[in-house]
Amino acid sequence: MDAKLEAQLRDLMDRQKIWEVVLRYARGIDRLDRDMVRSCYWDDAIDDHHSYVGDPDYFVDMTFAEASKTSIVQHHGLSNHICEIDGDDAHCETYYTFIGANIQPPHLLSMGRYVDHLQRRDGVWKYANRVTVIEKNFSLTEYPRDAEIRAGDTSMGPLLPATRDRDDLSYQRPVVPRRPV
Repeated sequence: MDAKLEAQLRDLMDRQKIWEVVLRYARGIDRLDRDMVRSCYWDDAIDDHHSYVGDPDYFVDMTFAEASKTSIVQHHGLSNHICEIDGDDAHCETYYTFIGANIQPPHLLSMGRYVDHLQRRDGVWKYANRVTVIEKNFSLTEYPRDAEIRAGDTSMGPLLPATRDRDDLSYQRPVVPRRPV
């Protein structure tokens, strides 16, 4: 393989590994999987997440404690992602949409961007610094049919059970679908 092609391949592999860090963070936050979220940060990383600026351990513990007390489920959707790689440093911007279904409405819709500095150390990419830019928050009301569906009205089909731990369907190997009705 010539040097130019090898450099391009290395660049693509680095971008994929960086994108996997971003995705793993979102999945870990949504599933309340502390180990998964924590695996995204270097020990000396700083997370600037609106009302908190500091180390990742306290951020993760604080976030999980609050989510466990106030919300039923949360989803981080990731979209536009751009990444500039300079050796062992990468600077990325990733758009997010967050939906948090709270125990008591109103629910939260938030949109913004993660502006990240990742570093590759010993061949592994992780966050060195992360800044969350919240561009807008919205208050959401309850979907009128949601309670009926959860109570067993199957005219729209039952909602699949979701858990915020390693019992969630997404950890199941292999994934076993429901039986057709």
